[in-house]
Amino acid sequence: MGEDGESPKINHSFLRDYVTEADVISTVEFNQTGDLLATGDKGGRVVIFQRETESKGESEELGESGEYNVYSTFQSHEPDFDYLKSLEIEEKINKIRWLPQQNAAHFLLSTNDKTIKLWKVSERDKRPEGYNLKDEEGRIKDISTVTSLRVPVLKPTDLMVEVRPRRIFANGHTYHVNSISVNSDGETYLSADDLRVNMWHLDITDRSFNIVDIKPANMEDLTEVITAAEFHPQHCHLFVYSSSKGTLRLCDMRESALCDKHSKIFEEPEDPGNRSFFSEIISSVSDVKFSHSGRYLLTRDYLTVKVWDLNMEKGPVETYQVHEYLRSKLCSLYENDCIFDKFECVWNSTDSVIMTGAYNSFFRMFDRETGRGVTLEAWRESSKPRAVLRTRRVYTGGRRRRGDVGVDSLDFTKKILHMAWHPAENIIAIAATNNLYIFQDRVNAENL
Repeated sequence: MGEDGESPKINHSFLRDYVTEADVISTVEFNQTGDLLATGDKGGRVVIFQRETESKGESEELGESGEYNVYSTFQSHEPDFDYLKSLEIEEKINKIRWLPQQNAAHFLLSTNDKTIKLWKVSERDKRPEGYNLKDEEGRIKDISTVTSLRVPVLKPTDLMVEVRPRRIFANGHTYHVNSISVNSDGETYLSADDLRVNMWHLDITDRSFNIVDIKPANMEDLTEVITAAEFHPQHCHLFVYSSSKGTLRLCDMRESALCDKHSKIFEEPEDPGNRSFFSEIISSVSDVKFSHSGRYLLTRDYLTVKVWDLNMEKGPVETYQVHEYLRSKLCSLYENDCIFDKFECVWNSTDSVIMTGAYNSFFRMFDRETGRGVTLEAWRESSKPRAVLRTRRVYTGGRRRRGDVGVDSLDFTKKILHMAWHPAENIIAIAATNNLYIFQDRVNAENL
């Protein structure tokens, strides 16, 4: 991916000309095979996209994979009201996580601030006919009119995608849920809010096990909150959670049922020379992800993205500056609340490239081997089929190139907060407000 803008990417997108708050995408997630992609929005809806089977001919010559088209749309959550606290509960989908596929059906978890739901997504292309006690329209027959018995048969019908709620996990959190993560054992998952992490069994909805509780006896003594949590991809007894103080705590459930005492803590000593009023705010970790190998952790704070080795607690092994040029703008970013934006970060399938979002519809990719980064833009011109995804540069001084964007010209309302990377291929999904962009690298996303 070169500096000259010859970034060889094929892409398509789902764009809307108007923006309503309910249409803003709040989470994006591929399933384990990458054939399905789910998005959740602030209106409580979940949209599932399915990858079409690869067509022959031109697409093979260009190295394209099948496109993603809308597979199913359903209302996951509705607005609710907590009568005990007199608080409205938004329908916004905070997270979606797919369960490993066990049969022809797919299962996913979705959550808003309070309630987690397990959904079953299945296909039906046959329907039963020839009931004995029902007529063809489904009405119950008068038993006295039934004079013979017949065997119902299955008749082909148009393909239907059915989405049904299988479990509703409610009343497990006092505070807003910020994370859910499915365990590698395939039977349990965790959910985290500001002060607690709970573990649930997928078959049990009326109780969960509290595995982390950082709530102090006196809330005035509260100094940090939990910002994200995730299970280890291979070891079902390990999980990590991040805090607003920039620390990561690795917990081992073999040591204790209540993991208030962590096994390892990862933190970077603060440079006294850089201490300011905003230091604690910009050091808050907004996202944490295990690498596919399970060896590393990827975290995002306001200005940087960091890679941590599980075997080295004293500090990150890699630090990448996402938009260091904003450090001089922190005061105005605090005034317009942008400093509290929560950016996500993701690994590619081989853990060799990492990606995170920024402002002005920009997102960044970093090659871990070379340490080199590139800034790309998700915008309407790049949504044309086989369009080249341009590299961009923010002008901070020195020689200005054509196409450079000045710091003062950045649009802070166009932010890339949510994204996902295909689990096996160089296909990425980028949520930009109410638009979803899907980019495919015809060559190799590792060749930055």
